[in-house]
Amino acid sequence: MKSDRQSKQEISGKLRFYFAWPIVLCTILIAMNVAVYMIDADAAIVISMFLLVYIIFATVIYTFGKVGFNTELVQYAMRLAKTEKARLNEMEVPYAIVDERGNIHWCNNAFYDISNSDNVDRNSLLKIFPHFENALSSLGEEDIEEIAIKDDREYRVVFRKNMREDISENQGSKISVFFYDTTEINALLKENNENKMIMGLLYIDNYEEVLDNVDEVKRSLLSALVERKLTKFTQSIDAITKKLEKDKYIIIFKNKYLEKLEKDKFSILDEVKSVNIGNDMPVTISFGIGISKESYTQSSDFARAAIDMALGRGGDQVVIKEKDSIVYFGGKSQGTEKNTRVKARVKAHALSELIEAKDNVLIMGHKNSDTDAVGAAIGVYRICKTFNKTAHIVINDISSSIAPTIEKMKATAENGEELFVTGEKALGMVDKDTMLVVVDVNNREFVECEELLNKVDTIVLLDHHRQGENLINDTVLSYIEPYASSSCELVAEILQYIDLDVKMTSTEAAAMYSGIMIDTNNFLTKTGVRTFEAAAFLKRNGADVTKIRKEFRTEMEEFKLKAKVASMAEIYRGCFAFARCLEGGKNDKDRVILGAKIANELMGISNVKASFVFTPIDNQIYISARSIDELNVQVLMEKLGGGGHLSVAGAQPKNVTIEEAENMVKVILDTMIDG
Repeated sequence: MKSDRQSKQEISGKLRFYFAWPIVLCTILIAMNVAVYMIDADAAIVISMFLLVYIIFATVIYTFGKVGFNTELVQYAMRLAKTEKARLNEMEVPYAIVDERGNIHWCNNAFYDISNSDNVDRNSLLKIFPHFENALSSLGEEDIEEIAIKDDREYRVVFRKNMREDISENQGSKISVFFYDTTEINALLKENNENKMIMGLLYIDNYEEVLDNVDEVKRSLLSALVERKLTKFTQSIDAITKKLEKDKYIIIFKNKYLEKLEKDKFSILDEVKSVNIGNDMPVTISFGIGISKESYTQSSDFARAAIDMALGRGGDQVVIKEKDSIVYFGGKSQGTEKNTRVKARVKAHALSELIEAKDNVLIMGHKNSDTDAVGAAIGVYRICKTFNKTAHIVINDISSSIAPTIEKMKATAENGEELFVTGEKALGMVDKDTMLVVVDVNNREFVECEELLNKVDTIVLLDHHRQGENLINDTVLSYIEPYASSSCELVAEILQYIDLDVKMTSTEAAAMYSGIMIDTNNFLTKTGVRTFEAAAFLKRNGADVTKIRKEFRTEMEEFKLKAKVASMAEIYRGCFAFARCLEGGKNDKDRVILGAKIANELMGISNVKASFVFTPIDNQIYISARSIDELNVQVLMEKLGGGGHLSVAGAQPKNVTIEEAENMVKVILDTMIDG
């Protein structure tokens, strides 16, 4: 039976038709002979005789020559198979045929070489490469690729299932395994990647301020020491350095040094700060690095964006920007307050021109607006009214902390009842002459009404928070100063440089003073000379400090609740306070504000370096993080999708339990401290 099947296979298809052509020809000749009989019988008889001889001759050849022909055909096939096998054996690409369990049925000489065994065909592929088990078990009709390393050689391995009709199910299918040596290619790719040039911009954050704080005879020495540190750093990475200005450098180096710098966590940041010849203020630097696989021009653009972000986040840090990712290093020190007010004056003049050119101004803060956001918005409203422009403040939900201020503004402002509008109503007010001013927030996901950002063409940004990844970048004017205590401080400075005579009401001045007071925790944190100057300006314009302090006094019930939560706080690693705000407040927003107040209170405990208060609202956990100077809570909260300042930050992770949120913060703390 097996012989019959082989015989049929040998003379099937086109080959079988080729063998049958004499029979086909006989049929045609017989038909022709019949036709001749109808025309001429004598001629037909002669043709019939020749036809009979042809049939006998063809039958003998077909019958007795078939066996010999088949034998020759089989021998030819065997010679061809032998040649193919020899070529497979001599093929430089290692090749093997295995079954689904990894048993090797055949392999070529190249496969013997990489397996370092003469009896490899008696073994299993999994003994040589154990990690191939998953590939063999999951192999379907499509090829699967794996990576194998053997004797310092790297291979790209392709698994391909062989589907043959003559293999029965119980025999199982065979799998071809090809090994492509990629060692040299990978080495060249790695070398090419390592030698790719990276562009960076390095700025000294506080060059002028530090020099002003040292004796004149020591200034040249301080500059030389800082220059020496930077030169030693650039030499260690074989970089090309060009000094653009006295405090600005362009640095170009190879990509292979970037991993070294990241592993070292850019120690140059701390080395520069260690320069001290009597200067009270440490020298800090910012380093923006741009990486692009497409072009050096784009790499330069990324470097400029990175240095802008580093400066916008307060300086003293490194920002590495690629196409789809941003990585931060450093940022441990507080942003240095600038003594000069040139920037504030320039921004005030630019804002005045923009307001004059528009008829309608919308002012928007962040979601769950606080006292600082509302105070800054009221300050911008006063600028608009000075130029006789229509202005509206966008607020969707009013919490108890800002309700008194809003009620007073409604009672005293010129268009009090129409001053505050919802985001939905504001969208209907937008036209070609509308300008949007965003205050106290630079993350587009956290604004009160994100749709306004997409609908308004002219956007102005005024904020004091450190920049994050989702920055509102389509602005015509941006004034972000992380050193400032609050957005109200920035707006107060702008008010002083408006060309026209700005006349504030006592309610407006009090609202802005309240914003500064709340964001600085009664002028205890993030305060500088310009903070008190802004507060003095507001006081001169009618802010009654005594009334403001009375309005922000704590009720007895809230005071007891804060004491209760603080008493149940957990101290993690001996210096980090963790607390849960599970009750209190008239609504959810008030409870979030209460959590922030508790975080501030916990920082009054001795030896506490940072506090974290977790407030669950619906499917979100609101985290309020506070510190003084020993931990950068902004970096920590950014890892959870939030942000803020070095000492004041927050995040709102979704779809997690309060226990999971606490563990997330603890894991990040452990990583930051132990790393």
